[in-house]
Amino acid sequence: MNNLSFPRPRQSEIAEGLRAEVREFVDGWHGNRHGAASFSGFDPEFSEALGKRGWIGMGFPKRYGGGGYGLMERLVVLEELLAVRAPIFAHAVAERQSGPLLLRFGNERQREEILPRIAAGTCYFCIGLSEPDSGSDLASVRTRATKVDGGWLVNGAKIWTSSAHRTHYMILLCRTAPASEVRHAGLSQFLVDMKTPGITCRPIVNIAGDHDFNEVHFEDVFLTDDALIGVEGQGWQQVTSELTFERSGPDRFMSHMGAVEEFVAALKKQPSAEGARTVGRLVAHLSTLRRMSRSIATMITDEQDASLHAALVKDLGTCFEQEIPETLRLVLQTEPEPGASDAYSAALANVILHAPSCTIRGGTKEVLRGIVAKSLGLR
Repeated sequence: MNNLSFPRPRQSEIAEGLRAEVREFVDGWHGNRHGAASFSGFDPEFSEALGKRGWIGMGFPKRYGGGGYGLMERLVVLEELLAVRAPIFAHAVAERQSGPLLLRFGNERQREEILPRIAAGTCYFCIGLSEPDSGSDLASVRTRATKVDGGWLVNGAKIWTSSAHRTHYMILLCRTAPASEVRHAGLSQFLVDMKTPGITCRPIVNIAGDHDFNEVHFEDVFLTDDALIGVEGQGWQQVTSELTFERSGPDRFMSHMGAVEEFVAALKKQPSAEGARTVGRLVAHLSTLRRMSRSIATMITDEQDASLHAALVKDLGTCFEQEIPETLRLVLQTEPEPGASDAYSAALANVILHAPSCTIRGGTKEVLRGIVAKSLGLR
C-alpha cells in the first residue's frame, strides 16, 4: 500500500522572482489572446517569444537548450501564463511531457535534435495513445510496429489525438510483441515525424465547432531503428512516467480561470452575499489544488514516484473545472453566447462547451480513481 501524503512544497526564491518578469512580459504582449482558455490558443509567435526568453523547457539541461531550472520555476511561469489566458497550446504538450520523456528515456540523437527546438518554442508534439473502439483501455493497443530490416513498420490508428494536424512529432505507443496475460507487456514508444509517408490525419470537430482532435491512421509507416524511445517492451512504464507530468500541473485545474475572472468582474457590478461565498469556495479549491500540484513538483524533483498523487490531482482538478460553468451560472445568470460582446457571456459559453471533456482527456476519472484505489490497496 502506498502512502498518500503530500510533502511540503519546496520554496524557490528564483521561481518567485520570475513572477514579476512574466507579468511584465504578458502585460506588454500585443499578439492574439484566446478569450477563454490558454489551452485553446495555438499561437506559434507567442510560443517562440517565450522560447527566446528561456521560459520553455526550463528544466532541460543547458546543453539541450534549457535553462537548467527546477520544476518549481516552470510551475511559476505556467501559473502566470494560465492566469492571463495566454495562448500556450502550440508548445504545451512538447514542454510538459514529450520533452521530459525524451530527456529521461530518449537516445542522444533524439535529445540533441529535438530538445533545443522544444526549448526554442518551435517544435510541437502530439501524443498517440487512445485507439478507436478501445475507450480508456490503453492496454488494448492494436497499432502494431513490426520489426523489419533497418527499422519498424507501423500499421494501425489512433483517435482523439490533439493537434495532430499541426504538430511536428508524435510520441506513439505501439504493440511490438503479441498480447499476453500481462496486459501492459509488449508495448513500446516511438518518436514519429508527422510528415512520414503513410500517415493520414482525419479531423474531428467538437461540439464547440473547433478542430483540435484527430483520428490518425498509419499505413506501412517506416520508422528507423533509432525512432524507438527507451527500451523495447517498456512502453507502458514510460507512459506512466509521462502521464505523471501531464496530470499534475496547474493546467489541470486552471484552464477555466478565464471564466472565473470574467465572473468576478461581472459580480462587481451586481454584488451579492451568494457571489462572495462562491468566490471564496472557488479560491479555497484552487489554493488546495495548487498546493498539491507544487508538492508533486517537489516529489518529481526528488525522484520520488508521484503517479498516485498525480492521478488524484488530475481527478480533483478536472472535476473542479467541470463544475465551474454550472457554479457560475447559478449565481450570476446570463445567456451564454459564443463570441458575444459581453466577456462573461462569451467565457461562460466557452467553458460550458468544453467542460464535458475535462474529466476525459488525460485519463477518465473512473480510470484515475481505479489507480488511486489500487495504489491504496482497496482493490
